[in-house]
Amino acid sequence: MDARQAGGCIERELLILTRHMEMASPRRVRSGGALDRSAYVLLSRLEAQGPMSVPDLVEAFGLAPSTFTRQTTALLREGLVERTLDPNGSIARKFRITDEGRARLHADRDAIVAGLADVLGDWPADRLRRFIADLEQFNTDIEQRTGRPWPR
Repeated sequence: MDARQAGGCIERELLILTRHMEMASPRRVRSGGALDRSAYVLLSRLEAQGPMSVPDLVEAFGLAPSTFTRQTTALLREGLVERTLDPNGSIARKFRITDEGRARLHADRDAIVAGLADVLGDWPADRLRRFIADLEQFNTDIEQRTGRPWPR
């Protein structure tokens, strides 16, 4: 199998995986209060990296500023983020996750992790370690090519 064939197989499996994740997402499993996918990703990034401005988010994700203006406005309205001054003294405002945002993020993450743990429960430890190492390497390789690393 060459890299192109492997890419086709991986694309199909990632498509199926994201569909499974969508179907089992906390917003589908429990009613009300669950975060949508974009809020989950944005809050996860703010939790991992700390306060970020719209230009920081644009650089991190490679999406248009208007995308983050809409997303942060919605998160502000829900009390999941707050505006703060840049701790480095810049005039730019940054967005920081609130206690409510962190609580909702953790509730959704706990539901996702529980679902994954249920699927992985019968896997031996060495297989789990290999799978995790391969996923980390795959993501790191993508991050190196795009220049957009995710803080770990």
